[in-house]
Amino acid sequence: MQIPLFPLHTVLAPGIALPLHVFEERYRLMVRRCLDASAPFGVVLIREGSEVAPRDGTAQELAIAGVGTFAEIREASKHADGRWDVLAVGTSRFLVREVLTDLEPYLVAEVDPYPDEPADATDEETEELAGRVTRRFVDYLRLLQPRDGETAEPIDVQMEVETEEEEDDGGPAARDASLLESDARPVPVDDPEAARVALRIPDEPSALSYLLTGIVQVEPDRKQALLEAASADERLRDLDALLDRELLLLGARLAPFAVDRRGLAGTGN
Repeated sequence: MQIPLFPLHTVLAPGIALPLHVFEERYRLMVRRCLDASAPFGVVLIREGSEVAPRDGTAQELAIAGVGTFAEIREASKHADGRWDVLAVGTSRFLVREVLTDLEPYLVAEVDPYPDEPADATDEETEELAGRVTRRFVDYLRLLQPRDGETAEPIDVQMEVETEEEEDDGGPAARDASLLESDARPVPVDDPEAARVALRIPDEPSALSYLLTGIVQVEPDRKQALLEAASADERLRDLDALLDRELLLLGARLAPFAVDRRGLAGTGN
């Protein structure tokens, strides 16, 4: 299948919302066409180059990742001068087969859907792994909170979650998708289960793995590697190792060591 591409210096994971301010004429056209056709576009990470075309019209060297995410437009508002403010949500992954540069002003790609492979672990092993990663993620958010005298930007992420409306008789009705804003603060740090519920961290391994991929604050190349993982349990194992590293670094940053001078030569008691 063919889809328009929007190369960016960011990684979009399924289930995560992406706000965009679209000002280039070629991407204004892309947004208009996607809205008219109720069709997605593809978000891919830029490996080298820029998403903005050179002003002098010269050819642009652009290297993109081979795996991206379908993005569906949930909200769009157009400015008087033609610019767009768009809120798109990642839905699923795709594999780039061929990039076509001469069909439209924007890039078009031949892509194949790229679903997660079946887990290579037992259900019990995956459940244990998901539980450990969730606990580490709550610890990670806790350590991101500023202490006295520190300042830190909250994690500004929106995710799409399913909500369940109630019928008149109090029973469940149809599920609907809504956007939830996630913030690194405050986190109920004394109760991991309360933190999990407050943050709406999903239990399902694939949804969990993509949510954490979208939220964890690491370099784009590390995020891209998580996105490209073959299966949810592989992604969770990679997140487990990554969070182990991040917790170590954050712990060192937030709890600086003190020198015990009693062991230094020439110092007094």
